[in-house]
Amino acid sequence: MKKLKERWDIQSNFQLVIIFIVFAITGSLSAYLAKPVLVFLELSREAFPEHFFGGFFYYTLRILLIFPIYQILLVLIGTVFGQHKFFWAFEKKMLKRLGLGFLFQEH
Repeated sequence: MKKLKERWDIQSNFQLVIIFIVFAITGSLSAYLAKPVLVFLELSREAFPEHFFGGFFYYTLRILLIFPIYQILLVLIGTVFGQHKFFWAFEKKMLKRLGLGFLFQEH
């Protein structure tokens, strides 16, 4: 725990617990919300063929949809729990590693 607190520049165990709770809520909620979003877009599981590739395409699409939902929820839920500064920095670092750093360039 000590190394993680140093790596994330966290001062207390309480803050670390809050951060873990935010990660847990965000991951679960983003996976849960992906299905209704696909239904809203009229891309429910029934819209794909029953054979293997239909399921493969549906679940691939669902996983790809989870990613942006997760990114948004991470900052929102982190803010609700009073950890906006940590999660905003975490988000920028993650997106930079994915090659999307141009979104945060200073002008």
